[in-house]
This record gives sequence, C-alpha cells and structure tokens, in this order.
Amino acid sequence: MAKIDKYLDYEEEYHPKGKRENRKERRETQAKDRSKYKKSDRDQKRDHLKNEEPPLGANYLRGRVLTISPDMVTVSSGHETYFCSLKGALKKEKTKQKNLITVGDWVHFEKKSVDSGAIAHIEKRSSFLIRAENLSRRKQQLIAANIDQVFIVMSLVAPKFKPLLVDRYILSAKKGNMAPIVLINKVDLLDDPPETISPEEVEADKISLEEFLEAFKPLDIPVIPLSVSTGENLDQLKKLMENKTSVFSGQSGVGKSSLINAVLGSALPIGPIALKTNKGSHTTTTAELISLENEAFCIDTPGIKSFGLWDNDPSSILEIFPDFLALAADCKFPNCTHIHEPDCAIKKAIEEKTIHPLRYASYATLLEDTPPKEWE
Repeated sequence: MAKIDKYLDYEEEYHPKGKRENRKERRETQAKDRSKYKKSDRDQKRDHLKNEEPPLGANYLRGRVLTISPDMVTVSSGHETYFCSLKGALKKEKTKQKNLITVGDWVHFEKKSVDSGAIAHIEKRSSFLIRAENLSRRKQQLIAANIDQVFIVMSLVAPKFKPLLVDRYILSAKKGNMAPIVLINKVDLLDDPPETISPEEVEADKISLEEFLEAFKPLDIPVIPLSVSTGENLDQLKKLMENKTSVFSGQSGVGKSSLINAVLGSALPIGPIALKTNKGSHTTTTAELISLENEAFCIDTPGIKSFGLWDNDPSSILEIFPDFLALAADCKFPNCTHIHEPDCAIKKAIEEKTIHPLRYASYATLLEDTPPKEWE
C-alpha cells in the first residue's frame, strides 16, 4: 500500500488542478508543439543535399532512375516515364565507379520529346549500396542509391544457409548509410524439404540457423524468419517497407523476387533451383525500382554470387562488431588485429566462450578480404 500511496501522491502533485483544466491545458500545449512536424536526420540530410544541387534549367526535369539497360535509362518524373541517354560530358567523367549511374539515383535531364530525354546531371547520393567489381576489383560497382534500408535475404536448405555472408552485406550497408535488416527466407523447408535434399543437409542448416541466431543476439540488427509458402511474417515485412525505400539484396535463388511478389502482389519473374547444385539461377538480370504506396519504393537486385568488399579496412570492420569493440581496449597492442597477436582480449573471450565463435569466424573472413595497399 505504501508504494501505491507514493504513486498517488505523485499523481496529485503532477496534476494539482481538476481533470477538465488539465485536458484543456494539454490540448493547448500540443497545439503549440511543432516537434511532430520536425524532419528526421535522414530527411534533413536529403533536403540539404537537394538544396546544394544546381537549379533546373529551361526544358529540364528532375526524375528518379527506375531501370538501366546498356542503351537506355528509364526515368520517372511526376507521373510520366522517360527513356533517357547520358549526355556526352557526363560519360567522360573519370571515377572509381564501374557505373556512373544506378537505380534510385535522382537526375536532371533535358526533355527531348514526349517520352525521351538526355541526362545531364546526377545528384549527390544520400546513401548507396556498392560492391567491388568481380573481375579486376579495382572499381566499385554501384548496385542502388538513395535507400533507407537493405533487406539482406538469406535462405535455408535451397540454397543452403550461408551465415558468413551476412556481415559482408551489413558492412556495406553501414558504410553506405543504410539500415541493415536480415531476412531468413524459406524457413518452411526445415520441416518440409524437397526430395532432393538429404535429412543430413536439413539438419546442418537447422544447426547453422540456431548458431546464427545465438551469435546475433547481442547486435541491434533485426533478424526475421520468413516463408512465402506459409506466409510467415510477411505482414511484418510489408510494415517495415512502409514509407521507406528498400533494396532486396542476396544470392541467386534465396527468394528476393518471390518475397516482393508475395508482399506487393506483383509479378516479377522467378527462377527454379537447380536440382544438381541446389543453387538458384539469375532470373532478375537488372535492378529495378518499384513504386509503392505513400512515396515508398523497393528495389529488386540481381542475385550476387560473390559480394567483394570495396575500400575496406580493419577499423571499419570492427565497427560492425560492437561485441568486439568493448574488449579491444584490453588487448596488449593498440593496433591488434585479433588474429595472430599475443595477449589478445578478443581471442581470450573466444576461449572463454563469451564471444560466439561464429562472430569471430565472420570477422576473420572479412579481414582476409581487405583490399591491398596499392588500391588506396
């Protein structure tokens, strides 16, 4: 009773007037409060970047890139779609990028006809998803731009779960100023696998998933199990997409297009899983920006067999391992890589099982993929 009396005394002290007077006072205070109209940091950054852009010239329009093909860029402006080329001056720009323009870019283009134009300017990007070019790895390949969040799509059984790939996408998302969200698709296959999958393979994926979920507990990154077949958590995915620009990224066959179709009722093409290799085929060949309700967008990207990191370094890797950062200060050497040095606090934590070994395996794998010195 003493605790209840204490809260009653507090309530009376906080609201000394009658209920009606308090309601009136609250309404007046709320009417004057402009905080609900304040923009988020991300919105403010976008507005700031937009204000830095040159003014549109006569006969120029501002639009957003929907798709890109070798000979054409499809741009949406207002309620119209335009088929654009790049102006010559833009093509001559020398950068470290394999592609000058990507899906999601905001561009200024000169209107040439009812449905065609020439792109003269690409606005500064508020965020981006990139990877190292597959062949030389000396250029960065832009996958999408001006995105709020990256759905890192993994699958179970077909194709099998690959937990060590997740941190590659998380690192790229963080460096590109995007929020990462992990989607574990095809969870229904653990109970009802295809006939071509052995019980041992299913059990191995089940163990891998359990270890992954345990290892990711300390992190502030959502991990959502999903199933297109059963509809598990599709409503949650749809809610996460509201009022956001989202990109779905992951390997071939993990079900990126299937998830988008299930949530949006769209008809993106879906490919089969190869029976011999248990791997997906490249059904989505180009990235595509899809318009949703309330100014939201989603981007479906082609499956990526390898996701090489670009412009990476050990310090940026540690940023996505907060469970390591807390211990790194206790290492004997201030520049400890936590791989071969003695008296390493992180290696000690692995031995004492206070850090999950899967997290350390992921860290070591990322460190091995840092670019050579001559790239800098």
